[in-house]
Amino acid sequence: MPAPDDLADWLRLEQTPGVGAETARKLLSIFGLPHNIFNSSLSALQEITGSRIAHILLDPPSDAITAQIARTREWAAHSENHVCTLADTSYPKALLEIHDPPILLYAKGRIKLLSQPSLAVVGSRNASAQGISNAEQFAATLSASGLTIISGLALGIDTAAHQGALQALSHDPQAGSTIAVIGTGADIVYPARNRALAHQIAEHGCILSEYPLGMPAIASNFPRRNRIISGLARGVLVVEAALQSGSLITARMAAEQGRDMFAIPGSIHSPLAKGCHLLIKQGAKLVESAQDILEELEYASAPVQAATDTGTAIAPADDAPYAQVLQHMGYDAVDVDTLGQRCQLDMAELHAHLLALELDGHAEILPGGLYRRVA
Repeated sequence: MPAPDDLADWLRLEQTPGVGAETARKLLSIFGLPHNIFNSSLSALQEITGSRIAHILLDPPSDAITAQIARTREWAAHSENHVCTLADTSYPKALLEIHDPPILLYAKGRIKLLSQPSLAVVGSRNASAQGISNAEQFAATLSASGLTIISGLALGIDTAAHQGALQALSHDPQAGSTIAVIGTGADIVYPARNRALAHQIAEHGCILSEYPLGMPAIASNFPRRNRIISGLARGVLVVEAALQSGSLITARMAAEQGRDMFAIPGSIHSPLAKGCHLLIKQGAKLVESAQDILEELEYASAPVQAATDTGTAIAPADDAPYAQVLQHMGYDAVDVDTLGQRCQLDMAELHAHLLALELDGHAEILPGGLYRRVA
């Protein structure tokens, strides 16, 4: 954490109208610290920013900026809250490798996790039950091996990845834990449904944002924060993704940053597998287990442990009433009429078995009334 006066200068630079991240980094590369920028001559600043922004930089900070600085200082006074600048030794070195690192990071929780070996796990917000289970189990096993799991606190795959990492941590204090990179201010929880999860991450992991306190959920901020998710990590695992999805944006950024890419394959009939299959065609490593990732990363700082129990249903006995339906269902999506023909059951009996399978966690219903077996 910088000294109070230094922090005020960093915050003032971040909040100055017309000074974006690229301009701020350019100014810092020439003048060094923000203090030097605000004490520079008009002519020196004009050479870099032009006349209008140069005058704004040398004007006294507005009431709004002064209030934001005071608010941030008060927030940072709490021991679990941190503001990290590009000049701090605690700034994660992995982010310094990307071409557009944030000038400020707001962290809530265990800031040391930002410099620990990590893997990003991303995927669809509208994930299938199988995808949720895969994300949770992969994250639990990878976290148990010592890797910190990074994701974006969104619903679906992100939520499952964070939960899997926290489950591993509850079994072993040496597990890697988790980092949630968010697209709002660090003092705001979005989506609200993940409020309890966000509090768990803040206590046992880390909430991270490049956006100032009070920043609401703005759609354009979320694709941009993906470069931090991939930038912090040694690699990115895509669990489920449609062809047009934010997960593929993260994957593209990871490739540009030279990070390893991993993808879990799925059914050729599933829209949520299309993005993963595209990544595999483009060179991502096809993975079937967490061990595949650990071997590719040559990561073995701790013994690989089995994934924690994620609530996956135990396979039914062969003589269970609905076992025949499950055997004929398979892992590809199937419609009820086709399944009825395979099982030679009338619709009433078939629907009763399908409901039981769904309630017991052995099958899931997909959009369009299709059913699929859950591993």
